[in-house]
Amino acid sequence: MWNDYFSPNTLQEALELLDKYQSRARIIAGGTDLILEIQRHVRKPEVAIDITRIEALDAITLDDDDRIHIGPAVTHNQVVGSTLCRERAFPLVSACWQVGSPQIRNRATVAGNLVTASPANDTIAPLRALDAEIVLASVNGERVMPLAEFFKGVRKTALKPNEMVVDVRFPALKPNQIGTFEKLGLRKAQAISVISVAAVLTFDGATVTDARITLGSAAPTIVRATEAEQFLQGKELSDAVIAEAGELAKNAANPISDVRGSAEYRRYAVGVYTRRALQSLRDGTEKDAIPVHPIMLWGESDGHFPPRRLDENHHRAESDDAIVTIVNGEPKVVRHANDKTLLRMLREDLHLPGTKEGCAEGECGACTVFLDGIAVLSCLVPATRAHHSEIVTIEGIDHHPVQEEFVAEGAAQCGYCTPGFIMSGVSLLTETPAPTTDDIKQGFAGNLCRCTGYYKIISAVEKAAKTEEEGA
Repeated sequence: MWNDYFSPNTLQEALELLDKYQSRARIIAGGTDLILEIQRHVRKPEVAIDITRIEALDAITLDDDDRIHIGPAVTHNQVVGSTLCRERAFPLVSACWQVGSPQIRNRATVAGNLVTASPANDTIAPLRALDAEIVLASVNGERVMPLAEFFKGVRKTALKPNEMVVDVRFPALKPNQIGTFEKLGLRKAQAISVISVAAVLTFDGATVTDARITLGSAAPTIVRATEAEQFLQGKELSDAVIAEAGELAKNAANPISDVRGSAEYRRYAVGVYTRRALQSLRDGTEKDAIPVHPIMLWGESDGHFPPRRLDENHHRAESDDAIVTIVNGEPKVVRHANDKTLLRMLREDLHLPGTKEGCAEGECGACTVFLDGIAVLSCLVPATRAHHSEIVTIEGIDHHPVQEEFVAEGAAQCGYCTPGFIMSGVSLLTETPAPTTDDIKQGFAGNLCRCTGYYKIISAVEKAAKTEEEGA
């Protein structure tokens, strides 16, 4: 996939590597987009620069000017789990919650979502509505630009070859401001947006004094529905006002037709989802769709991958540079796997076939493993990321109640997807020992089964939770 894989210990080291290799290099954090682009021959980077070992790049902070800062390694699930963001940046939280699955959200970063620059990427619309700025850094210093200026077209940005995103910042919502994000997808999880709408409103009493409405997957880049915004100013959110704002929002849409929907359908949906967003803000129901305690599949961890300073932080593809790791509690040294995914290394080099390759695109969950305690999809993790990390595969799960209840309930048929379900179920019960049925459905949002349906799988986890409770 690449010739050289670097894991710098500091931001300065990362910038120096970028300056050295320029367009031949790509920054990798989550890699959930980049690895797919490489596999599909969209990108062919010679050098990968992994920034996930650098301390504090996954921080979410509030500064003295009341601005929220999202670091370049902050994952979508970290945003969802942030009290600060839930209270003062809810549109972004809502968007992050609707991205992919728990395993995807545990690796995919907000900054990466911006750099990929697809108009269907969910976090861009709410960040535009929140008036975000992006901070780009190189060895020559930093430059700041409004997010609107960062995007130059479909998958095109103002990022220079030797620059990386080091900060995404925006004003925290004030007490008289509310916002939300609505998304139309073809299913409830793992869905790319057909269209999306983000709205941030400022009030004086019940009267709207300022409005920002941004549309995703409705034009080559994220666009603002300026006619609808201007119309809302000075008005209260009556049914008639909301209906008219929805109609006006459609005027900003310039969508295409593709496999997910026609241009006409998208334009119609923009009106519908703008109305839904405004209605939920008026009625105070915008937060109802996100659980108070969302399921993350973090296990016993806090959702942050531990930063580790590495003495051996350069791995070359055609070399015997060793990946030194711990797998299922045993130290392992793997050579000649530096250009593989973690999934391939586990299966081909460590001969652990329990982790399955279902789709190799992060859609099915069959390859779920724990990386430093956090559930991830091994088909989208570079093998070198396992260097000085701890990996747990299905072979490391021994006589867990989830396994026993899968057998008792007949929750497995062909068994191909079962290892991924077991891993997600174990992580879920570690994180939430007494899950509700909805919790279990959240935990399995990234796992697909083509045989059984899900009733027996859910029942098995419910009974496993009861078994663990009785044992405790």
